[in-house]
Amino acid sequence: MKKIKAVIVEDSRLARNELKELIKNHPEIEVIGEAENVDSGFKLIQETQPDLLFLDINMPEKDGFELLEMLDKVPITIFTTAFDEYAIKSFEYNALDYLLKPINPKRFAHSIEKVSQNLIEKEEKSNKKLTLNNQIFIRDGEKCWLVKIADIFLFEVDGNYTKVFFQDEKAVLNKSLNHIEEKLPDDYFFRANRNQIINIEYILKIDPWFSGNLLVQLPKEIKVEISRRQTNNFKEKLSM
Repeated sequence: MKKIKAVIVEDSRLARNELKELIKNHPEIEVIGEAENVDSGFKLIQETQPDLLFLDINMPEKDGFELLEMLDKVPITIFTTAFDEYAIKSFEYNALDYLLKPINPKRFAHSIEKVSQNLIEKEEKSNKKLTLNNQIFIRDGEKCWLVKIADIFLFEVDGNYTKVFFQDEKAVLNKSLNHIEEKLPDDYFFRANRNQIINIEYILKIDPWFSGNLLVQLPKEIKVEISRRQTNNFKEKLSM
C-alpha cells in the first residue's frame, strides 16, 4: 500500500511533536505538513490534499469543527484533544476516531489500523464505480424508483441523507454525499460545493457570481453555486 499522506493541525508545538513521535512507529504514515491554526490548516489541506488529518478541536479564533465546515472534501479525520465532551459531536462530522491527550500508543496504533482499512475499502469501492447505464434503487416512503445514473442531475445533502433529483422527481437516499461521490463516474459528476454534486451533462447556463464563484443553472430552475475553492477545478474539467 502506498504511503498515507497526513497533515497535523494543532496549536501546541509540544502536542505536534508528541504526535510526530507516535507516527514514527508507523512508517506507512508520511507527515507532509503541519499548521498551528485553522486558517493556515485550511490552506495547507487545499494545497496538499492529504489522505489523513490529525485535528485538534480547541484552537484560537476558530476550532477544529469550523475547519471541517470550510472544506469541500474532508480527509479521513482523527480528532486529538484533551477534552472528552466533544466526542459525540466529532462523530457527527464523520470523524474516524477521537483520541484523548496524552495519547496512548496502543490506542493510536488501533486508530492507524482503522485508517489503513478505511483507505483499502475506499480503493476497492473506487474500482467499482458506477457507469451512466447503471441503475440504482431508491425507496422514499411509499414510493420506489429504479433510476438510471444518467438521469440524475443533482445530489444534495439533506441532514444525514441525500436528496436525489431526476427527471421530474425528487427523492431521499439513505447514503451520505461522500459515499455517493466515491461511486459516481468522475467524467460526468462534479462536487460543486460541500453540499451538492451536479451532473455536468445537465448544465443549462453558467454565470459569474460573488467572490469569483460561478452559478450553474440546472433543470427545474435549480441553481447551484460552484464554491470558490472548486471553481478552478470546474473550469479545468470543462476546459474553460
